Amino acid sequence: MADRAKIAVFISGGGTNMAAILYASRLPDSPFEIVLVASNTPDAAGLALAQLEGIPTYAHSHKGHSREVQDAAMEAAALDAGAQFIVLAGYMRILSEGFVKRWDKRILNIHPSLLPKYKGLDTFARAIEAGDSHAGASVHVVTAELDAGDVLAQAKVAIAPGDTPESLGGRVKLAEHQLYPRAIADYVSRGSDPGFLLAKVKGIALALPETHERESHGSLGFRVGTEKTGKYFAYFSDRHHGSEHISLLVKTSGMDELMNLVEGQPDVYYKPAFYGASGWVGLILNRPDFDWDHAAEWLERSWRAVAPKRLTKLTDAADMF
Repeated sequence: MADRAKIAVFISGGGTNMAAILYASRLPDSPFEIVLVASNTPDAAGLALAQLEGIPTYAHSHKGHSREVQDAAMEAAALDAGAQFIVLAGYMRILSEGFVKRWDKRILNIHPSLLPKYKGLDTFARAIEAGDSHAGASVHVVTAELDAGDVLAQAKVAIAPGDTPESLGGRVKLAEHQLYPRAIADYVSRGSDPGFLLAKVKGIALALPETHERESHGSLGFRVGTEKTGKYFAYFSDRHHGSEHISLLVKTSGMDELMNLVEGQPDVYYKPAFYGASGWVGLILNRPDFDWDHAAEWLERSWRAVAPKRLTKLTDAADMF
């Protein structure tokens, strides 16, 4: 099994969602492991459970500290533990903008409503008062704006006649325990999911001027120009020709550059079978913390290498302003 993603879980109380995540992490096919449970409440019951289960813990009271000081302490503990992602599980503190920016797209949270409905507090009372048929929970990416990040998964829970916020909340909590571990697993596995990686590549490649896609030799290729005379500037390769990699194939300036890249950064580049003889290099996509800006730079460079002059002149002129 591939290396599992390392997550730090931040809690403030009993840690029931943390416990659900912990026990899910111990299933044989789990793509993640908990390397730290941290809290802003030193006597949080969830810390004792984590310790019982042999998980490293950390506590730093927020009392008397600014948000930035609190975040710095929690972040340092997460980094020391080797965490790649932070999962908020009943962590009752709003994170500072700087912290969220540093962990962009690597902090997840669960919110007790069907977002975008009922951001903030008192979600069950608001759903009941509105006469909704269902309440529920949403797992989302944390952004600087409260409860506004991309929603990754949701679970619906029916609202019964006579429900109180407490009775409804109890059933939603059960749904959360099912939802959160699965959503985390799906999210941290995206880097090895060919469908996700292809969608990202397509989004960048097809945003370049006059581009279209066409399959070639079992790989999806991207061309610039007309359907009849267009030229390939990139290919998406899902372990083709015996390769272990999911990769983006792009054009180098020639064999010297290709070999320098492969020899100098073998964890980033490789020489692909069939295409490598023509100076194409493989940019490995299925690796931790892949930099999509790097992929975008390669796609534009490769596009420029074969695009008609009239297109490159237009983009050069646009770059001047």
